[in-house]
Amino acid sequence: MRQLNGSELAGYIKERQAKQVRALRQSWKVIPKLAIIQTTDDPVIDIYVGLKKQYGQDVLVDVESHKVFQAEVTGLINKLNTDETVHGIIVQLPIEDPTQTDEIVNTIDPAKDVDGLGKDADYISATATSIDWLLNGYGVDLVGKDIAIVGTGRLVGAPLAKLWLESDYKVSTFDDDSKNMAEDLPNFGVIVCAAGVPGLVTSSMVKDNAVVVDAGTTASENGEVVGDVAADVRERDDLSITPEKGGVGPLTIAVLIDNVITSARKVADAKGQQDL
Repeated sequence: MRQLNGSELAGYIKERQAKQVRALRQSWKVIPKLAIIQTTDDPVIDIYVGLKKQYGQDVLVDVESHKVFQAEVTGLINKLNTDETVHGIIVQLPIEDPTQTDEIVNTIDPAKDVDGLGKDADYISATATSIDWLLNGYGVDLVGKDIAIVGTGRLVGAPLAKLWLESDYKVSTFDDDSKNMAEDLPNFGVIVCAAGVPGLVTSSMVKDNAVVVDAGTTASENGEVVGDVAADVRERDDLSITPEKGGVGPLTIAVLIDNVITSARKVADAKGQQDL
């Protein structure tokens, strides 16, 4: 088995980001800042927010969190949109009332929508980008490959399918309840799981020597985050696969912070610095 270790790649990216942030801070007095808005009191979401704060601390990007009632979110976003010290804004999903997700994320200034969830965002979805980076980082060539994306959600499946279809890759999408998924998946050399259904993809659905990216996230009864890939898939030696922990997640944060740094660099550029 070859592990597609996102934590390892994120470590290399951090080194580059730290240098960029030091230049912004020291030479141009620009301090990259990410604002995270959270509407639910959920220990799993708290973990995600904490990981972003720790990553930001590691590369000297300020990460501030705001836990507010959903009714207050739009007003807070409008305030952050006009705050010149804030370079990125994300709403940590899911929110208390998911039916308002589109309305809320589309309120974020497209130039600060570093998660890439709004319809006019300047950035591509952070999670979709992280999967692309992960496979590129491990030399997985997608040209000519039959690719399956299991799950069509707004965070992973839908934006990833869009990204790869625009690159002219051969992509097929499945929902967790697709009737013929068990029969069809063994035809694909690359499988990305993003349905949020634990154990959905079993070994019988995965062909020999396939590449498997497990981007599914579900909270188990004991509060741990579990993926979509069943245990029998991870017992195989012939696959290239993300680990249970340290796969897509660390790179998603790396992409998110990268977008914040890019946004901050644009501020420096406006001050006349073009070569950071």
